[in-house]
Amino acid sequence: MGDDVTSAPWWRDAVIYQLYIQSFADGNADGIGDIAGLRGRIGYLSALGVDAVWITPWFRSPLRDAGYDVSDYRAIHPRYGSVAEGRELIEECHAAGIRVVLDIVPNHTSSDHPWFVEALRSPPGSAARARYHFRAGQDDGQRPPNDWLSVFGGPAWTRVEDGEWYLHLFDSSQPDLNWDNEDVRAEFEDILRFWFDLGVDGFRIDVATALVKAPGLPDLGYPDGAFLADLTRPDHPHRDRDEVHAIYRDWRKLADSYDPPRMFAAEAWLDDADRLSRYVRPDELHTTLNLYYLKSAWTAADMRRAIDASIAATSSVGAPTTWGLSNHDVERVATRYGRADTSRRSGMSGPELGPVDERLGRRRARAAALLTLALPGSVYLYQGDELGLTDVDVPEHARQDPIWIRSGGRRPGRDGARVPLPWTEDGSSYGFGDNGAWLPQPAGWGTHAVSVQDGGDSSFLELYRAALALRRSHPALGGTSDLHWCDAPRDDVLVFTRAPGFGCVVNFGSAPAPIPLRGRVLLSSANSDVDGEVQPHSAVWLTLDPTSEESSTT
Repeated sequence: MGDDVTSAPWWRDAVIYQLYIQSFADGNADGIGDIAGLRGRIGYLSALGVDAVWITPWFRSPLRDAGYDVSDYRAIHPRYGSVAEGRELIEECHAAGIRVVLDIVPNHTSSDHPWFVEALRSPPGSAARARYHFRAGQDDGQRPPNDWLSVFGGPAWTRVEDGEWYLHLFDSSQPDLNWDNEDVRAEFEDILRFWFDLGVDGFRIDVATALVKAPGLPDLGYPDGAFLADLTRPDHPHRDRDEVHAIYRDWRKLADSYDPPRMFAAEAWLDDADRLSRYVRPDELHTTLNLYYLKSAWTAADMRRAIDASIAATSSVGAPTTWGLSNHDVERVATRYGRADTSRRSGMSGPELGPVDERLGRRRARAAALLTLALPGSVYLYQGDELGLTDVDVPEHARQDPIWIRSGGRRPGRDGARVPLPWTEDGSSYGFGDNGAWLPQPAGWGTHAVSVQDGGDSSFLELYRAALALRRSHPALGGTSDLHWCDAPRDDVLVFTRAPGFGCVVNFGSAPAPIPLRGRVLLSSANSDVDGEVQPHSAVWLTLDPTSEESSTT
């Protein structure tokens, strides 16, 4: 992206940096990341070469789930700053050529939201309760209305004093909104306008598939007592309902009414690429986060399968594909890729997944970065992945994730991927701020700091900077030009080209592999190279000799 932040459609090939605001940079010495800290690091983001930032929820909230429990969608939580500071941040990002995407949470509010407070004070059948899902219980009100379970553990229903129950697919402090209610639909369109008018360039939509529930809220019928039922089952009562698309068609009309048009990216945990593509039809959302790719095992076969399926699905509706290796809800990529099983397994984390070889994980994560940044479409980069950070084993007494709390300590939760970034080698919080950090950083965290990696030819940070600079300058990268698979020397190697004149070779194996393309190496994920070979667990980018067989597809 150039300096002109009014050009569109920027989102088709952007690199979007996911900024977990409370763990990015602390500007007021309270141990929590904030807008002031972020504003002080815009130069870092600009030098890294990203096109946009996605900021996790900064709205007013009791923060029982890291801000995904919103009590006021038009206010910024005081611990992060003010709306005025948010406007200044947006202006400063735009001046640096960086767009700003916020995180909207439309499936549920906080139980502290004025609407829910009013609902609790109102009688059954009232208009206030109709904005949520209140129901009478079974067995004279003693049991929940149906068998739905919370993603965070336990029943998805909580009983109130007058005997009715309310639905919460997540924590009990996050009551689900009733999207059949016109008040709800009108309110969220007004919220979108509020932030668009302040200059926000788009929104990532949290739990985008869950807004609409089936009439009558029928039982799910969990197989074999499974914690979560298969989200891809047909006619699921609270995921991927056909009716949700009407909501997003209205949102798209609203976004298109702005000049330049604003954008939406959906969080949609769907394994069915065709179902996923329905969210990005021309009159709906712009992109979806590609969670199929994120979950795939680090093998040549699995990654190619995910790439092919993703491109086929989005291309069928004229939308770009997005790519990402991790986010704030899953293990960091360098940790997952250091395990014997590199696929993401839902509902599991930590020691139960087996030991981690961090050296191997980081080597694979470097290769994965080059693979991902070479693909057509847009890329989501989770903060700290550019530093090669791994998950942290957060002490039990310090964990704050509601998954940990609601499971009674049986599930470690997501805090390990949310530990504040190290900016300097030393200091009370390794440069994160002047007075500690809200989650404890491990000893030695400073060895991965920005200041340590800055300028180091073999560092993670410099690899990302070089890759992002090439992505901007090479005529084949960015954009949406086709990817062509080429014959590979082994089953554990992927080879592809993109016109004009670009090649990528990824070696998933434990032995060196010959580079089957004629050209000059532009960038390698390995710290030591041998001419004509790609090292184990490594990737190379090449600028191709004009006589190279770019059309040798498989």
